[in-house]
Amino acid sequence: MDIGIEKFSEKELVELNNKIVARLRFLNQIRNHSLMLEFNIGERVSFQSEGRPEIFGIITKYNKKTVSIITENGEHWNVSPMYLKKIKSREQSGNKNKTGEVIEFKPA
Repeated sequence: MDIGIEKFSEKELVELNNKIVARLRFLNQIRNHSLMLEFNIGERVSFQSEGRPEIFGIITKYNKKTVSIITENGEHWNVSPMYLKKIKSREQSGNKNKTGEVIEFKPA
């Protein structure tokens, strides 16, 4: 695809660059939003943080670009939905005799 940018002035190139950057940000927001909708508040998820073992927690809130998670040990994380994995509940996995772990949530 040849756009022929050689004919554009510096001002026109800067304007074109700003429009391209804005469009790329918009497409990224759409992608993140659609990924976010695959998860529900209260759902158990896991994610991997650099240099740490896999972290498990519960989604508590949707943010503009991330979801808020409270981990099993009470830490608060804001994580991009592209790094999250759903955790099957014991009912979904066929193990209905065991109870799930209860995590108490205390609002700040």
